[in-house]
Amino acid sequence: MKLAGEIRSSGVAVTLVVLEHKRLGRGIELAMLAKELKASDVGLEFLTGELKGSHNRSRIVFTVLAAMSGMEREYIRDRTLEGHESARKRGKTIGGAGVTDKSMLSMALHLCDQEMSLRDIAKRLVITTGAKKGRHPSLATVVRMLREHDEQTATAAIT
Repeated sequence: MKLAGEIRSSGVAVTLVVLEHKRLGRGIELAMLAKELKASDVGLEFLTGELKGSHNRSRIVFTVLAAMSGMEREYIRDRTLEGHESARKRGKTIGGAGVTDKSMLSMALHLCDQEMSLRDIAKRLVITTGAKKGRHPSLATVVRMLREHDEQTATAAIT
């Protein structure tokens, strides 16, 4: 930033080119950098990402501040996905303990054969182990359990 300011003070137009906004920093750092760029009359260009393109010197602060609201969420998401991938490579499972078992799957399949709705199936099933023992599984859990069963059945049929 200091070098860009020195070059700009000699009368040459300067544009800071960055691969993507994540490379500049986060939150407060970006706001301070945007103010410095505007004060030094240095342009800003992003090569990729949601802010791709050149940004007018007079609008840099507004552009960066507007982008900051979504950036932190993106950072958290990226770090979470990286953490999940790292855990999978180490053989760790992601998510809470499973609440389904073979008997629950068997009952769900039987109720499906009776053309019962998935919502009603979820209300009829009961979790038999763990912290949620005695409660009903969520609709999403029933859908996931049946989808995984269908995928396994299809894979077994192919091989």
